[in-house]
Amino acid sequence: MNDSSWGAPPRAGYWGPPDQGSGQGAPPAGPAYDAQDALLPPETQPMPIVPDTPAPPQEPMPSAPQPAPAASRPPQKKSAGRDLGAAIGVGVGLGAVIIASLFIVKAVFIGVIAVAVVVGLWELTSRLDERKGIKAPLVPLAVGGTAMVVAGYVRGAEGAWVAMALTALAVLVWRMTEPPEGYLKDVTAGVFAAFYVPFLATFVALMLTADDGPWRVLTFLLLTVVSDTGAYAIGWRFGKHKLAPRISPGKTREGLLGAVTFAMAAGALCMEFLIDGGTWWQGLLIGLAVAASATLGDLGESMIKRDLGIKDMGTLLPGHGGIMDRLDSLLPTAPVVWLLLVVFVGST
Repeated sequence: MNDSSWGAPPRAGYWGPPDQGSGQGAPPAGPAYDAQDALLPPETQPMPIVPDTPAPPQEPMPSAPQPAPAASRPPQKKSAGRDLGAAIGVGVGLGAVIIASLFIVKAVFIGVIAVAVVVGLWELTSRLDERKGIKAPLVPLAVGGTAMVVAGYVRGAEGAWVAMALTALAVLVWRMTEPPEGYLKDVTAGVFAAFYVPFLATFVALMLTADDGPWRVLTFLLLTVVSDTGAYAIGWRFGKHKLAPRISPGKTREGLLGAVTFAMAAGALCMEFLIDGGTWWQGLLIGLAVAASATLGDLGESMIKRDLGIKDMGTLLPGHGGIMDRLDSLLPTAPVVWLLLVVFVGST
């Protein structure tokens, strides 16, 4: 405790009333008094002699360093939030694997889709179990998901629907081997996962069945990637107005405009030069639809991750997160592109 806790310090040359000394009426010690003065009553004691030489000035206490004014601080650069070098490297590597398998042997590309589906299901069910205690059965989902993709390629849309129904039934039966507590939420999550990941991915296999199937799949992939890239580039540079702040605070209306612009331009080019019988105006419509579906898909998974309280679904892809973090915009876009291509240029 310091002196200031008792009030303001005494004035210079004043010793205060006698009851503040070491005893009642005891005079303060010091050269300002001699023995004779000490014998006088307190009322008649002389004031202490103040020397003529002024006291040396006290050095001011060092003050804490003050923060630099805002005007002098270096401007803060916008951060992308991820390791761009790793993200670009992983993206290029995945693109090379996809393109090679797509144009060399179609069956290999079907295997790539099946692997992505199984890993995505593993990530989704693992996060549901960790964060919500929901135990969606992975084994029937993985087997049924793979069967869905293969059936869609071999038997078309009808085969995909049959595989989806059988997968849902397998989820219900598999969960019966566990205690009944939580049965409803577990099987509901399982059926949702079967539809969200493998069933939507089956439409990529359906695109591949056409005579120009590899070019249709390439168009689908290019438009989705270009839409995401346009949204990121324009939103990062010019984004000011939030698109859905409660779901994904990083997305902006300016970014959505960039996605639409980039996707429509890429769609016109792809339909004109890659798809047999396609025209540029059809590409504009497909690009607009892709920008909308990719954005909604991204927001949909952001909603799931926000409910789970996580940033990414996994960590398998440096700079990207998990497989599901890359499939979020691709999955809902696949049926949209498949349907529009069938409408514009047919299914074969």
